[in-house]
Formats: sequence, C-alpha cells, structure tokens
Amino acid sequence: MGGTKRKRGRKPKNHSTIETTEMKTNSSFSPEMDDVFSLSKVEIIDASAVSTIKRRPGRPPKKDKHPENVVTNKVSSPTRRISRAEFNGDSVVHNSVVLEAVPPTLESVAKVVPSMDAVVKVFCVHTEPNLSLPWQRKRQYSSSSSGFAIGGRRVLTNAHSVEHHTQVKLKKRGSDTKYLATVLAIGTECDIAMLTVNDDEFWEGVSPVEFGNLPSLQDAVTVVGYPIGGDTISVTSGVVSRIEILSYVHGSTELLGLQIDAAINSGNSGGPAFSNKGKCVGIAFQSLKHEDVENIGYVIPTPVILHFIKDYEKSGAYTGFPILGVEWQKMENPDLRVAMGMKPEQKGVRIRRVDPTSPEFAVLKPSDVILSFDEVNIANDGTVPFRHGERIGFSYLVSQKYTGDCAKIQVLRDSKILSFNIELASLCRLIPSHSKCKHPSYYIIAGFVFTAVSVPYLRSEYGKEYEFEAPVKLLDKLLHAMPQSKDEQLVVVSQVLVADINIGYEEIVNTQVLAFNGKPVKNLKSLASMVESCNDEFLKFDLEYEQIVVLRAKAAKAATLDILTTHCIPSAMSDDLKT
Repeated sequence: MGGTKRKRGRKPKNHSTIETTEMKTNSSFSPEMDDVFSLSKVEIIDASAVSTIKRRPGRPPKKDKHPENVVTNKVSSPTRRISRAEFNGDSVVHNSVVLEAVPPTLESVAKVVPSMDAVVKVFCVHTEPNLSLPWQRKRQYSSSSSGFAIGGRRVLTNAHSVEHHTQVKLKKRGSDTKYLATVLAIGTECDIAMLTVNDDEFWEGVSPVEFGNLPSLQDAVTVVGYPIGGDTISVTSGVVSRIEILSYVHGSTELLGLQIDAAINSGNSGGPAFSNKGKCVGIAFQSLKHEDVENIGYVIPTPVILHFIKDYEKSGAYTGFPILGVEWQKMENPDLRVAMGMKPEQKGVRIRRVDPTSPEFAVLKPSDVILSFDEVNIANDGTVPFRHGERIGFSYLVSQKYTGDCAKIQVLRDSKILSFNIELASLCRLIPSHSKCKHPSYYIIAGFVFTAVSVPYLRSEYGKEYEFEAPVKLLDKLLHAMPQSKDEQLVVVSQVLVADINIGYEEIVNTQVLAFNGKPVKNLKSLASMVESCNDEFLKFDLEYEQIVVLRAKAAKAATLDILTTHCIPSAMSDDLKT
C-alpha cells in the first residue's frame, strides 16, 4: 500500500519492542566541551533583537483606551512562559501588562560540568589467601574499577577495589598508558583506599576534584566512572533519596551514607559523585540488588571521605573510626523511664553491656542512661538533631571523632547526673569482620589444623550464606560475644588431615578449642606455644560439646613431619607464630 496517503497531523511514533543498552553519541560533538564550559558556545541574545521579529499577518493589536493604567514589570526569570503573547517593539504586550524582555544570565543557562579528566580507571590484580587451607593462596584474578584524583598527587578509590592487591595500575581518560600505582592506605571500615603514582607524566593535565558540602534531599547528583558495558567513561544522574546511617557491607560497620537513584553498576566502585555545581559530594561504593527494588545506589559522603583523608594526614596511616564501646537499649517505654529514675523532661538510652576491652569499661556501667554526647542531647530512640527537620543516630557524632580523641558523656546513675571525659578507641571484636589484608594464621600438630575464626573464614567455609549455614555456636559468638582482652581469639579445629595418629578424630570440623592440658586457650599463638613446649606424656585438647582429644606427645610430633610432606605443606605454623 505504498500509495496510501497519510493524514495530516503529527508524524507517527516509531515504537520499538527491543530496548538496548547501547549508548549513542553525536558525531559532531566536540570532545573538549564535556570537560570545560566555554563562553564561545553561549550566545547572549540582545533584547533589541526582539524588535526585528515580524508579526504574523492579520488584524493589528488593539490599543488600550486607558494607557495610564499600563503597569510595567520586569521578568525575573528568562524561562517564564507567557501564553498567547505578541512581540511589539522592545517589549511583550499581554493583557495590558508590559513585560520587559531581559537577556538570560549566565547562571540561568550554564550548568557547571565536573572535571572528568580527574576520573581514572583502576586495574588491580588480586591474590586472596585461602582461609580454608591457610598455607596456600587462591588463583589470582583481575578487576577494574574507578577512582579520581585529589590534591597532593593522590587518588581515591574503594578499599574493596584493591583488597589483597599484588599490582595496581591507573589509566587516565583518553590515554592508552597504564601507570603503576602505590597503595598508601586502606580504610576497610569506610571502604576507601588512597593511591599515588610516582610517574610525573601521569599528573600532567590532571586537575584534582574539589569537595563540596553534604547535599540535601532531592539534590541532583552525577555519578562518573567506568562500569561494565563499555571501555569509555560513563555518566549517570539522579537525586539524593535518603541520608542516614548505612551498613557498609565491606567493612561491616555503620557510617553516614547517601542513597541515590542513579545507576551504580559493577565498575562504578570508587568513582566520584558530583553535584550540579561540579563539586564532589561522595564516592560510589555499593548498590542494592533485589527483585523488589531498582535503582538504589549508595554513596560515601564527604564527611566520611574527609575524615579518612585527615586521619591519614595526621598519623601517616589509617587508624579507623572510633566507637562507643557499649550496647544500648531504647527508652521509649514510659514505665521503663520511670523505673530508671528519669524525670519527664529527661531523655536518653540505657546501657545494656560495656565492652571489656574499651576505655568506657572503666567508668560506665550497665543500666547507666546516656543523656548526652559532647553536650548534644540524645533522644529516647537514640537519635540526635542532624539538620533542619532531620534526625540521625547518635553514632554519627561518635564517627566524627578520631581514634584517641576524648568526648564528654553525661549519664544518669541512681537518679544522679554524672559527667565523664572518655577516650574513644576503635572496635575490638572476638570474631573480626575483616582480615585487613593480613596472612591467615594456622598451627598443625598430628594432622589437626588449628586456626582463628573470622568473618572471611566463615565465608570461605560456608559461602555467602554463612549466617545460615555456619554452626549455631559460632554464629552466637559472632553476634553477641565480647572479648575479655584485645588479643583474645576464638580458636577452632578447622579440619583433621587424616593419618594413622588421628584415627577416630576425622569428623571433627570447626569445633572450638577451650583448653589444652587444663589451661584455657586465649589465642592461637598461646596454643602453639603450649603445645610446642609441652613435656607431658599426652596432649589433651578440651573442645566444645564436651569433646576431648588425647594424643601421645612424642608420637604426635613425630607424625607431624610426615603429614606435612604428604600434603605439601611448607611449615607446621604460619610465620607470625614463629616470632
């Protein structure tokens, strides 16, 4: 039906049933213009030019019979829409109101474009330890992520982007050269890493980004990086959807974070998030993947970034974010507040437990009610004023401090208000959340492989679903146990390498060691020291679930060498236990 004529009107829309992710580009686009705003591309229209516009033919406009009633107003915004208006000379006439045409200002038409030349692509080769076989390492693998240059010839990216790194290289935008980088600091809790490049050629033409203030809700953000789907730089935009204390997956901590609706995909990690003023307001680091949600990404905000940078500049290394070493309970129930001796106008949270390894253990007690932190009153739900119309968890105040800083805390004890100046320290866990790129420790005797439990170890043994697959007793200690000293570890029999000496013990797996020859086991190093120096006839290990392991000392030590040879294990203990 090629001869059929189409009816007059709009052109029919071209509906496509297939959506692609291909990014189309304009071939006439100048590559220099996405970096720097140029006045040569902005045309300022003179108001006098409006007079040259010809009026459409037809009836001439009616003249006002009462010219003295004409009111002249100035247009405050050049984008204001005026319907059914006609141009007449140097002004626009509409319903007897004369509106003077004002040329648009630069601020109204110019959007500040962020400096994308500061954004780099990070190439890393990782070699992770094999925590289930701690004398070995896993097969190396490569990854790519994003980063950006800051002042002082430094580059920021995510900590998980360079974790267990053996080699890190950076590539600038528009360059075909990869430059070797050096890792200066890794902040595992805040998921930030700092790099540098010694080659002066890398820094030529690189302008560091400038940090902006913490954005507000609905502020526009632009995420720049090198995600999957292509090799060139990618830009996605959105708005700030939420500002609150977030769970940082990599560091297993809770710090201030931004939730945005801009797409954050694999490879975006470490890339900057810019405001509409061209200032960096955060670092992309994680996203929520679930069948019920979409376009939920998270950004590390500038207060956390600047804390990491200042911490490194103060001490020359990353010391971490301090915590208040207590577990607390909300006081929203009125009967509970009365029972604790609180007055109607008093608010706060009740201390459940105090970490024995923290400085707070010397002054705070269970059932104390924390009223304020650094003279900021704490509400019954544990929140403090944040910004106008917003509240946030009071742990945000603690995270603004540095390790070793002091804070003033007011508590209610026995209906009396007491004040304490407390030194803040970093968190010490019985089961650490991360290994901080250290080699795993192990000790082998008679085929029994002893090691210390950590979250990476549980993940290695039971997979990503370790919170459901690991033994209940280990999970209970992970969630609720507190160490009694800073060097305390949870030591387990990881596995038994089968040999004649250990017949009958083959099925012991991931079982905690409580004592050796009647002496409690404090950590892996103390266990290795006690076994190596033992002169008794038998080696007796007391395990949980009331199990015991008994071996002849001389036979066990003699069999160890053969077992190591059979399984190609270089040493009976890790290097850190030899010193």
